[in-house]
Amino acid sequence: MHERTDVVIIGAGIIGWSIAYYLRRAGVDVCLLEQAEVGAGASAAAAGLLAPLGPLNGPGPLASLLLAGCSLLPPLIAELEAGGAVQIEFEQPGALRLACDRRAVGRLERRWRSWQALGLQLHWLTGEEVRKWEPLLSAEVLGVVYAPQEGQLRAGELLQAISRATLQAGARCYQYCEARGLRRRANRVLAVQTADGKEIACEVLVIAAGAWSAQCCAWLGVPIPVKPLRGQLLSLRLPRGLPTLQHLIFGRGIYLIPRRDGSLTVGATREDVGFDVRVTAEGVAWLLAQAQSLVPALADATVERSWAGLRPSTPDGLPLLGPLPGWHNVILASGHGSIGVMLSALTGQLISELICAGQRSPLLLACSPERFGTPSIH
Repeated sequence: MHERTDVVIIGAGIIGWSIAYYLRRAGVDVCLLEQAEVGAGASAAAAGLLAPLGPLNGPGPLASLLLAGCSLLPPLIAELEAGGAVQIEFEQPGALRLACDRRAVGRLERRWRSWQALGLQLHWLTGEEVRKWEPLLSAEVLGVVYAPQEGQLRAGELLQAISRATLQAGARCYQYCEARGLRRRANRVLAVQTADGKEIACEVLVIAAGAWSAQCCAWLGVPIPVKPLRGQLLSLRLPRGLPTLQHLIFGRGIYLIPRRDGSLTVGATREDVGFDVRVTAEGVAWLLAQAQSLVPALADATVERSWAGLRPSTPDGLPLLGPLPGWHNVILASGHGSIGVMLSALTGQLISELICAGQRSPLLLACSPERFGTPSIH
């Protein structure tokens, strides 16, 4: 079976669908290929945090990306919810970042001072002050940074909404359709070949395959520094009669996200274990131990489910966005690590502008795949 499209996107996670959404807005014909089911990679496991402070230590390229990305999401969510029945559960309850000993207080104070240059609302609270808001927090909590603008959404619902809207706009998606190779001439990709015998000719190829992107780039002789990091997560439910948490909680290397249905998402481990997506007893035990140290009442919580996903990570924490070195019509959009949801709308917009108008935003320059000196091997 042979067909033709303007753009083939390898990978149907939140990044691939966001790119496709903005391309269809611009009238570009798009086809997505997914080796499993839609969102089976990092997108299926994502917690949906819209909390840019976590990876930041002040202004810089990553801060510019995250703040721009988070500002684009609310209007996109409103647009998607207005056009369909999916509720994405976007909320901004604010986030509390906790310090539980004197040394941690000092570190958090230094980060608080560096964050103030970002222009976000931030407040310093004592442990006594924050326990008036969140009485379940441990007595060990000594200092807190409160960021009222931070929030969360249901990542699965965002993916469902944007994929549905993009398909309704005329995009095509083939699930369980693994890209196996490329037909090419000189420095251009002419078509993508799949495991089930399809060949899809295209003008532009976008590689948005998450943790598997390095394998796709290897077909083109370009090594890229994207590797998987496993993240394990839990969903807990507090015993009846206890107050629910009202804010996002960050501390001891984890986060707690209260959901509308009364559950509590706990995440996430960061494990360099290759493509192993198992949930392990060690990972679950670590998450529970850290959660109970922050909220002792969680010792009596029920574990409703556990899951894991693979984050596509890069050495410097910035994604790889832009032309693949040595190729005229191949675009890379990968390496978003744990911030893929926050950067999804921005990535879609920037890559669409690059393809449609050749417009290379300054935000893309810091994310260029060329920054690692990846050579092209033909």
